[in-house]
Amino acid sequence: METNKHRSCFHDGGRCTCSKALVPLNELRDNNLLSDAVFRLEDGGVFRVHRAILSMRSTYFRQLFTTTLHKSEETDILLHGISSDLMTPILDCVYYREFDIRSDNACRLLVAADHLCIPDVTEPCCDFLKDTMDADNCIGIMQLARFHFFADLETHARRFVLRHFVQLSQQKEEMLELSAEELQAIIESEELNVKDEKVVWEFILRWINHDPGNRKGHIVDLLKGVRLGLLDAKFFTEMVSSHPYVTQNEDCSPVISETLTFFRDVEMMKKEDKEFVTPRIAYPRIPQDFLLAVCGRRDESPTDVIEAYDARADRWSVVADVEPIGPRVNHGTAVVGFDIYIIGGFDGVEVLRSCRCFNAVTKTRREVAPMKARRRRLSVAVLRNAVYAVGGYGRSEVTSTAESYDPKTNQWSLINPMNTQRCDAAAAVLNDKIYVAAGYDDRIFLNSVEVYDPDTNQWTFVAPMRIVRNDGCCIAFHGCLYALGGYRGISHERIAEKYNPEEDTWTDISDIDFEGRIYNAEVIDDTIFVIGEYERSVTTLHVKCFNDKENRWFVSLFV
Repeated sequence: METNKHRSCFHDGGRCTCSKALVPLNELRDNNLLSDAVFRLEDGGVFRVHRAILSMRSTYFRQLFTTTLHKSEETDILLHGISSDLMTPILDCVYYREFDIRSDNACRLLVAADHLCIPDVTEPCCDFLKDTMDADNCIGIMQLARFHFFADLETHARRFVLRHFVQLSQQKEEMLELSAEELQAIIESEELNVKDEKVVWEFILRWINHDPGNRKGHIVDLLKGVRLGLLDAKFFTEMVSSHPYVTQNEDCSPVISETLTFFRDVEMMKKEDKEFVTPRIAYPRIPQDFLLAVCGRRDESPTDVIEAYDARADRWSVVADVEPIGPRVNHGTAVVGFDIYIIGGFDGVEVLRSCRCFNAVTKTRREVAPMKARRRRLSVAVLRNAVYAVGGYGRSEVTSTAESYDPKTNQWSLINPMNTQRCDAAAAVLNDKIYVAAGYDDRIFLNSVEVYDPDTNQWTFVAPMRIVRNDGCCIAFHGCLYALGGYRGISHERIAEKYNPEEDTWTDISDIDFEGRIYNAEVIDDTIFVIGEYERSVTTLHVKCFNDKENRWFVSLFV
């Protein structure tokens, strides 16, 4: 079975950083030269080592070799709890600063390296586990990190569980093995990502039913973690307050009484049109995602205004107290962590190669390295924490060139160009590859689609879309690529379609229920949000949403 590996850039395989200066040290180890100690492992492994070198990398080994508790120097040592398959990469790191981390050894390697006090191993292991965290391993990583006091890793895993709670609670049996304390901490969290508190209540029931004899006594504390005031009043009355676990436990009565009183007060205040102080049982949880509209065109001129959209409240607001970014339009944006990169574009005077970074937490901006080429109407994607700028219109022509930006080194590097010149194309990441679709080549509108594989640095064509279009957008959603709206010189397209990479085919979805050029799309709360468009030469600022389960569009509030 293939497993993920770790390299310094934490992608898809390889090894950690290495220094040529350490090669002679590793040769001494390989040839058993000048070794002055032996490690013997419980599985029969024998490793000859150099005490001075190990003492430089590990306080554990330093204390082991320099302690005065023994009458003579310790040079033949039995190490407990470390296996040969773990000792090999540990020594690779100590001697060579190079070692393999794989998904099948990362947790054990982390624990072993922590026991031996080797931060050069523990830190990359933690980074690897963060990078490869998914629904299958997040709970185990969270519990491992808590048990061994890896606070930062535990925080990262816990946030992953909170963010993906709905999926985990419905699909992962490990959730049913959580302790009462762990579950209570999760459901009480302000950051729990649930749109419907019914999901929380229903999981509490499944958790109790997994071992009712020992768990039903926890119903009181768990019930307090549910935002009961956000439930439908009928659902609360019929499904929660009358449930046997609740009615058979008298300690639940105050919680039930408070919630029923809240529902009655809400109805009365609505009738009297009075303001109402919301109690904690009805506080909405902190939204996991905000949508930001950065720069663009406003009143027919480039702007540097940033607006934020809260999907839970269905509300837009201008982000205040922001350091000026500078007005620009026809630019690209990319998000890496909390950093938003504003790339290229047009400031009303010239085509730009500059790139600015806006931090969504601090509301500060900084200038970062400029692109190799000037680009407006370009396509942008983020893959493996690198930013890709593709195609676009330079000073005088459409280009097929592409480049990537590494935030760690603050450098842009050219990659292989596309097979086709294109601007106003749509880009999205699906299955660890970048898809660039449609656009305009300065002569005709396109329907071709190219895919970039970063491992081979090659672009290849896949099945074309049904219609030509530019100024549309693409978004990866539930394993497919969605192409939405666009323009082809005569009309604004309402046609939407999705691409199945396994079958290499495009199929229709429900037509978009508005006319206009779409500029961007993002996924929030398992829904595709489409923002901004032109309509008959007038800038309109509607936001539309698509639900793929119902295959229909609906309208959000105006920006």
